[in-house]
Amino acid sequence: MKETKSTTPVKYKGLQEADIPLLQKQFGKNIFQVRKRGVLPVFLTGIIKEPMFLLLLVACLLYFLLGNVTEGLMMLGAMMLIVAISMYQEMKSNRALAALRQYTAPKATVIRDEKEKQIATEELVPGDVVLLSEGDQIPADGSVLSANDLTINESIMTGEALPVIKDADAVIFQGTTIDTGKCIIKVTAIGNQTALGKLGKAIGQPETSETLLQQQINRAVGKLALFGGLGFVIICVMNLVKTHDVAGSILLGLTLAMAAIPEEIPVAFSSFMALGAYYMSKRGIISRKPQVIENLGAMSVLCLDKTGTITENSMKVMMIYDHLSGQLTDLEKQPLPAQCQILHFASLASEHQPFDSMEKAILQAYEEQTPLHPIIPEMVHEYPLEGRPPMMTHVYAEPNEFIIAGKGAPERIIKICGLDPVTTQKMLAQIKSMTAGGYRVLGIAAAVLNKNEPFPQKQDQFNWQFQGFLSLYDPPKADAGIAIKEIYDAGITIKLITGDHLETAMHIAAKTGIRNYHNSITGDEIMPLNDAALQNIVNRIVVYARMFPEAKLRVINALKANGEITGMTGDGVNDGPALKAAHIGIAMGKRGTEIARLAADLVIIDDNLRKITEAIHQGRKIYSNLKKAVRYIISIHIPIILTAILPMLSGWKYPVIFTPIHIIFLELIMGPTCSIFFEREPVEATNTDAREQRNAGSLFRLNELLITLLQGLMITAGTLGLYYYFMQQSSLEMTRTMVFNTLLFSNILLTFTNRSFSETIVRTFRYKNNLAPYVVFISLVFLALINLVPQVKRLFGLGSLSIAEFMLCLGVGFVSIAWFELYKALLRKKKIVPSGEDIWLPKN
Repeated sequence: MKETKSTTPVKYKGLQEADIPLLQKQFGKNIFQVRKRGVLPVFLTGIIKEPMFLLLLVACLLYFLLGNVTEGLMMLGAMMLIVAISMYQEMKSNRALAALRQYTAPKATVIRDEKEKQIATEELVPGDVVLLSEGDQIPADGSVLSANDLTINESIMTGEALPVIKDADAVIFQGTTIDTGKCIIKVTAIGNQTALGKLGKAIGQPETSETLLQQQINRAVGKLALFGGLGFVIICVMNLVKTHDVAGSILLGLTLAMAAIPEEIPVAFSSFMALGAYYMSKRGIISRKPQVIENLGAMSVLCLDKTGTITENSMKVMMIYDHLSGQLTDLEKQPLPAQCQILHFASLASEHQPFDSMEKAILQAYEEQTPLHPIIPEMVHEYPLEGRPPMMTHVYAEPNEFIIAGKGAPERIIKICGLDPVTTQKMLAQIKSMTAGGYRVLGIAAAVLNKNEPFPQKQDQFNWQFQGFLSLYDPPKADAGIAIKEIYDAGITIKLITGDHLETAMHIAAKTGIRNYHNSITGDEIMPLNDAALQNIVNRIVVYARMFPEAKLRVINALKANGEITGMTGDGVNDGPALKAAHIGIAMGKRGTEIARLAADLVIIDDNLRKITEAIHQGRKIYSNLKKAVRYIISIHIPIILTAILPMLSGWKYPVIFTPIHIIFLELIMGPTCSIFFEREPVEATNTDAREQRNAGSLFRLNELLITLLQGLMITAGTLGLYYYFMQQSSLEMTRTMVFNTLLFSNILLTFTNRSFSETIVRTFRYKNNLAPYVVFISLVFLALINLVPQVKRLFGLGSLSIAEFMLCLGVGFVSIAWFELYKALLRKKKIVPSGEDIWLPKN
C-alpha cells in the first residue's frame, strides 16, 4: 500500500485500516470468481492427455504384461520423471505469470484513515471512498459523493457508446469508464455482487487468441504427430506380418511414435514466452499477454503518440494573443498587459481542481500573471468537452446575468464566433505562426446571457465573442531524440500520430529526429478516403496531425492491411481503440490513463521511450532463440526416427536397435536442453528475419528448413554408418552401445553449434550463458553412468567400449556436426550469412 499526496478538495475520513480485514472476510476480494477445478487436477489431466505420456503408459503396461518387470519399472520411472519435469516447468511459468499479474494489476486511490492511499483494486471493500479521474475504469459499483465535469461510458453495461453525464448521488457501475472529469465515490458492491458480476462478465482480462507463431508451431507439431501415428500403424503391421508377435510389434511401433512426436516444441514455446515476459517485467516493461513478444520481434512500423510519449506532458503557457488589442505577448519576455482578459476567461473555462495538464498550466499562469485576480463566481452549468474538433464551456452566475467562458480547438472557436472571412484568414495565419514553434494553441471565447433566458441545448449556440488565443509548450523528453534514433537503427519505420496542429507536430518531429516529417496529413483529410486510397498513401505519410480516435483507428488498420506489423503508443482515453487494434499496443504506465493501460499489450512503467527499443530487442532475442530451440529439436529427431525405422525397412541384421527406454532417455535430455539452455542464450536478433517470417505461412524459410534437415541427415549418416559397420562383426548390445553413444555426442555438439546459424563456435564460445557448463557436466555424467555403471548398462542393454571405440563414437559425432561450422566459416569469409541474418549484438 502506498500513500499519495492529497488532492481531494473535500475531506472524507474513509474507512479505518483496522476494519479492512474483517470487511474482506465478510465480502471477500473484489474479483470476479467462477467455480473451477483445483490447479493440481487440471495440471494432471493435461499431462495425462499428452501423446508422449499415453505412449509411455501403453509401453509400461505392455512390459508388465510380458513379464519384463525391470523395463516396466523403468517406464514407470520415466513417466514420473516426465510429470516432475512438466510440473517444474509449469510452476516456473506460473510463477512468472503470477509476478506479471502483480505488475499489471489495476490500482485505485482510496481514502483510509483520512489519508489518500493507492491499493490494488481487488483489495477494495464496500464503504471504501475512491478517487477517480478521466480514463479510469471504475473498479466497483458505487454512489457518487462528488463529481466534476463527469461523463461515463457505460457501453459495457448498456451497449450505448455515447457517454452519460453523472452528478452527485448517481449510481456508477464496475467496468464502465470515465470519459471526462473526475469524481469521488463510495463503494457499494464488489466482485460477484456488482451489476457486472451478476451478468457473469469479467473485466480487464487480456484476450488470449492463438497467435500466428502458435499456429505455425501447432501445424508443424501436428504434421510430425501425424507422421508418428502413421508410422506406428505401418511398423506394427509390417512387424506383425513378419513375426506374428503382437506385443513386440506394438512396442516397436511405440518406439517410432515416441521418436516422431516433438512434444518439446509446445513446452519450449510456452516457457520462452512466459519467462521472457517475466524477465522484461523486471526491467520495467510489462507484457499483459506473454504471446505479444512474438509480435515485438516482428514489429515493422511504430506509431508514436506525441503528448506523454515523445514530450514531457508538462505544459506551460508561453504566448497569448489578445484579439481585442491585436497584441501578441511572449510571457517568457514580458508580463501580460493588465487589460488582457484571455487568462481570466481561460481559467473560467477550466476545472477549478484540474486533472488535465493544460488546465493546470492555465491556472498556474493566471495565478502568476494576475495575482490580484477577481474572485471566481459560482459555476451553475457546464458543457463537457465534446465535438470534433473539441471545446468545452462553463457558465457562471453574476447578479444580473450569466458569464459564459469557452475554450477549445482554435478552428472550432473561430467558427462559433462567426468571424468574417478576412478576419478568419488572419486568425488562421496567427495560429500557423504560433504552432510553427511547436506550441499547442487554444482558442478562447466569452459570452453574456440574460438571467431570464434559458441555456441553449448546445454550447455552440451562445452569442460568442472571440477573445483570442493562448499557446502552451510541452517540451520533448530529454532523450527522445536518442530513442527515435535507436528505433530507426532497429529497422523500424516511425509514424507520429497526434491530435495537435500540423505545424506543432512537424516542429516536434523535426526536433526529435523523425525522418521525412514533411510527408503529412490531417484526420479530416483521412476520413473521406476509401480503404484502398488510404492503404496507398499510409506507408509514405509520416506525420498525422489533428487526429481523433476514428482516424487513428483507420491508419492502424490500413498499415495492418499493407502487411506491416504495427505498434502504437498512447496514454489517453482517445488512444484506446488504436492501442487495441495494433499488433502491439504500448501504453505509458506512469502518466497514462487506466483505460489506455488496459487496452495495451505492453506497459512501460516509467514512460521511458527508450524502453520500447529494449523491448523490441528482447522480443527478437526470444523469437530468435525459440527458433534455435525448434530447429535443434527437429534436427535431433531426424536421426532418432530414421535410426529406428530404416534398419527394419532395409532388412538389416539387427532391425530394432532401440526400445522405448532408449527413446525416452533421449527425450528427457532434449526437453530441458531446448527449453532451458536456448532460452538463456544472449541476444542475437535479426533486423529482418522476424518481420519476413511473420508474413510467411510456415515457421521457417526454405533455406532455414533445408539447413535444419541437412543437420539431422548428417547425424543420421554418421550414426547409421557405425550401425551398419558394427552389426557385421559385433553383437546387438555392442552395436547399440556405439549407436547410442554416437547419438549422445551428436546431441551435445548440436546444442552448441546451433547457438548461432551464422557465427562459428569460435565466436559463440564467448557468448555468456551460465547454463553452458552445466549442460556439459550433466551430459558427461549421463555418459559415465551408461558406460561405466553395470546396473545401468544392463538396464539399457549396452555393452562395454574400449577407449578407441569410445573415441570413434566421439569422432563420428564430431564430424557429423563439424561440417556446419566449416560451412558457416566459409560463408562468413565470403560475407554471406547462412540463414539470411543480419546479426545485432548489444554494445558493452
